[in-house]
This record gives sequence, C-alpha cells and structure tokens, in this order.
Amino acid sequence: DLKYVLKVADDLGQLFRNEPELGYKVIVDKSTVPVGTSDRVRAAIRRYAPNFDFDVCSNPEFLREGIAVEDFMKPERVIVGTSNEKTRRRMEQLYEPFVRTGNPVYFMDEKSAEMTKYAANSFIAMKISFMNEIARLCELTGAQVDAVRLGIGSDSRIGKRYLFPGIGYGGSCFPKDVHALVNTANENKYDFKILKSVIDVNKEQVNHFFNKISKHYKENLKAKHFAMWGLAFKPNTDDVREAPAHYLIKLLLNAGATVKAYDPEANHTTKAVLGDIIQYAESSDESLIDADALIVVTEWKEFRNPDFDIIEKSLKAPVIFDGRNLYDLDKLNAMKFTYYSIGRTDIIN
Repeated sequence: DLKYVLKVADDLGQLFRNEPELGYKVIVDKSTVPVGTSDRVRAAIRRYAPNFDFDVCSNPEFLREGIAVEDFMKPERVIVGTSNEKTRRRMEQLYEPFVRTGNPVYFMDEKSAEMTKYAANSFIAMKISFMNEIARLCELTGAQVDAVRLGIGSDSRIGKRYLFPGIGYGGSCFPKDVHALVNTANENKYDFKILKSVIDVNKEQVNHFFNKISKHYKENLKAKHFAMWGLAFKPNTDDVREAPAHYLIKLLLNAGATVKAYDPEANHTTKAVLGDIIQYAESSDESLIDADALIVVTEWKEFRNPDFDIIEKSLKAPVIFDGRNLYDLDKLNAMKFTYYSIGRTDIIN
C-alpha cells in the first residue's frame, strides 16, 4: 500500500512548484517499498513540478528492532540506489561520518536497491524456516538440533546467525516483506516456490508447537490454565505485530484453555490488540501461580536463568513447553521436570 508514500511525493511536488528557488534536492526513499517505487515517486513529483531540479534515490534501512540506534550509528553496510552522479556524491557525503571504519557503501540502480531489501529479509526468513524444518526432522530421527546448529553454523558459507529453531518468525518486516516479494513475483508471472514454502513452514511451526501441548494433555485442553512467558515477537521490543505468541494464544483459547501471560515490555501492546481474552501478570513469578504448565515463547534474558524451585512450587505440575530452547536438557531432567522443546529429545518423566 503506497498511498502514504505517494501522498508525500504529491506534497513535495506542490512544494517544489511553489518554491522553485529551493535548488537541487535529493528525495530519499527509506521505506521498504516494491520494486519500481522510485520511478513512481519521481513521476508523482514531476506532475506538479516538471521543471524542478531533483532526483529520487532508494536507500533502504537495515535496522534491527532492539538495537536500531547501534545499527544506525554503525551500519554494517549501506545500500544506495541511484543512477545520478550528483545524487551519489550527496549520499557519499551524508554517510561519510558513519562508515569511518570502512564498512561499505554499495551504489546500484534504484530497482536493484529496492530488490536488495526484500531479498535480504526474505533470505533470513528462509534461513529461520529451514532451521525449523531441520528441528522437526531432528525430533523424528532422534538427532539433536543444538548439535546440528553448531555444526552447520561453523561453516563460513552458512554463518552462525538465525540458526536457532523456535515457533516461527514475526514482527513488522519478515512476514510483510516475504509476502511482498511473492506478490511482486506473481505480478511478473513468476512462481516463487521457495518463498511460498517459507510462508507455509512459518505458519505450521506454531501449530506444531501447539500440538506438543495438546498431545501432552491427550488432546483435551478444556479448563487447562497456562502461564506464558513472552508476548513480543522478539526480545528487547514491545512489538507484537505477527507475534507467534498471539497465534498460539488463539489456538489455546479455541481449545478451551486459559492463559496468564507476562512480557517485560509487551503486556500493554498485547492488551491493545487482544484485549482481556487473557490475563496479564505483573511479573514472571505471578504468572505461574496455579498454572498447569509454563509456556516459554519469547527469549528475554530474564527468562534464561529462572528459579526452577519457584516454577516447580507454583505450577500444578512441573511441566514446561519451551518454544525457544532456553533450558538445559540434563538440568531439567535431573530436576524431574517434564520438558518439551524444539528439535531436541523431549524429557518425559
């Protein structure tokens, strides 16, 4: 939906028409936008100011939620799409203070820059879904996904990042951008099979985790009450857009269960979306009281090393469903927990 981007282009066109003395201007598209948007923005401005001296370039951002300021101040790389030498010089000057350590600034045409942003996010989403598929195969074969992750992550061609299995990706970028790239492919009559599978795998991963919970209770979750740790789609943010926790909550409620959840940052943003269909705890310990089991959904640091004695005493039974593989199998086995995780041998005491 480009209506807001194109509205800004219209406003700029009217500004330039009314103030032709402003001189040469570079219009920078920062948003993640479909391939060809720079051309549309340029055309929209030209309608109002056909003789004004300006250029439009694509400069997609690669900021990660939770560490966006650091990524902005020290970008790993900068992508600039422009075919205009004058614009290139302006953008080089703009970014010079931020790449003093030698991190690269890549110049390319506008459409390639727009495609690069979608390709980057879609590739990471594909990597996450691949590991979730490997995790599910590990469960069927008896392999341990933690060992597999270390083994393939040591290969420089693959790298260590985004190899942690879980209950699927969420947020404002990956789901939207993968769908957008598939849509671009469809518009160009191309069947992007890999990305369609990425979408399917991501949807199914939450269902797979829910099935672990349901199977433990012999497919009967009526009147079961669960403590849930984590609501945001990732730690260090209150963002709940496309959060796997929300999909899991709906599955649990539809099966007749109730949920009391805690998130260090996302209680209020979840309540704004889901309202009072679940209860909200003020602390992780509070959420545990009288729950049948604990479900871990978001890998916040404060959830990584909890007091298991408190967990055991608070829950009706020592059962943990861990969607982020935060805990050590041997430790929980020694403590006689019933422990379910992703891609590892489940501990059923």
